[in-house]
Amino acid sequence: MSGIETLLRWLDLAGIAVFAASGALVASRKQMDAVGFILIAAVTGFGGGTVRDLLLGRTPVFWLGDPSLLAVASSVAVLVFFTAHRVENRFRALLWADAMGLALYAVLGAEIALIAGAHPWAAVLLGVATATFGGALRDVICNEIPLLLRKEIYALAALAGATAFVVLRLHGVWRDTALLAGMGVCFAIRAAAILRGWSLPAYKGRPGRDYPDRD
Repeated sequence: MSGIETLLRWLDLAGIAVFAASGALVASRKQMDAVGFILIAAVTGFGGGTVRDLLLGRTPVFWLGDPSLLAVASSVAVLVFFTAHRVENRFRALLWADAMGLALYAVLGAEIALIAGAHPWAAVLLGVATATFGGALRDVICNEIPLLLRKEIYALAALAGATAFVVLRLHGVWRDTALLAGMGVCFAIRAAAILRGWSLPAYKGRPGRDYPDRD
């Protein structure tokens, strides 16, 4: 493999690992058994990429053609099963693991979409989907409000990272540089949101409007 293909391969494995870890941490908070850890880790690691591949018409879906990805997710889940009790603040660890996965998959998802021939704007959206849908599925299954739907900045960070990557690639920036820049933008925004409590304005309820009866 070329240097960039090797980099993408390792980034892909790293993304699966950190998303699987975030899923397993949620499973630990829900006190699931080892099988539950593996299931939630796999859903988190593969959910977004599966949606992306289905929308792009790519077959087989990426993880079905590469057993090593499932092995990585399962291994991470089992590791967390035996070590999660040592993590003092598992929700905090979940946020940071999820932030790393978010940054990785926002740009990798956009990259895969561009290679598949998607229009740049579609590549950005598919990058966001790749980065966020696995976590959303994880939270729905575990009966938690998805990070994607909370006030705090989450999907916006993925959107910024994917956009930065696609724009740089369209302007001829070297792929490695564009990948690192896109990941840096996404992670920096998400990290700032975690550390500083940044959030988007939420809708505030207003009194209902009275409509007078009409004759």
